[in-house]
Amino acid sequence: MKCNGQVCSIPAKSILKKDSKLYDYTDSYQSFFSDTEGEIDSTKIGILFFSGKSKLGNTLFAIRNKIVGLFGLKTSGQTSNKQKLLDNFKCVPGDQLGLFKVYDKTENEVVLGEDDKHLDFRVSLFLDKLLDDADKKSLTITTTVKFNNFFGRVYFLIVRPFHKLIVQAMLKGILKRIENEKATNR
Repeated sequence: MKCNGQVCSIPAKSILKKDSKLYDYTDSYQSFFSDTEGEIDSTKIGILFFSGKSKLGNTLFAIRNKIVGLFGLKTSGQTSNKQKLLDNFKCVPGDQLGLFKVYDKTENEVVLGEDDKHLDFRVSLFLDKLLDDADKKSLTITTTVKFNNFFGRVYFLIVRPFHKLIVQAMLKGILKRIENEKATNR
């Protein structure tokens, strides 16, 4: 498995594709993994999205929460038992874990996000089978942002470089957790 995190466009079959002209910002990163047993679906990917964060990711989210909290924006809050929340997370529309609410879900995709005063964002976790290799799948993480005011534009201008690093790290982390689970189950 190699996580190349290549930049790509919003997948044509993604839920987010139909409204793509309405967003002020979009990015997509894609990588590939092996799923010979066919057990990786959108629910699994949604759970893996939340099941691990890097120290860098945790630090950046903590700094973000402190700063935006001063402006009355939504924060992910502090949780003392993340594993208990994760164990109860079903990855269905309406579920919420931290800052992320599940907006939509299909067999191949989970759309997470939040609406706030300054901006609305969505994160799509989109799975697709490769036509030339039945055992391989692609995972594309797409982020869309709609600015609600000038502060949203300024805020995103500041966080955008970090956003790109975090998304690529998240993609790599999800694929690493898939590989670790496969190794454990052998």
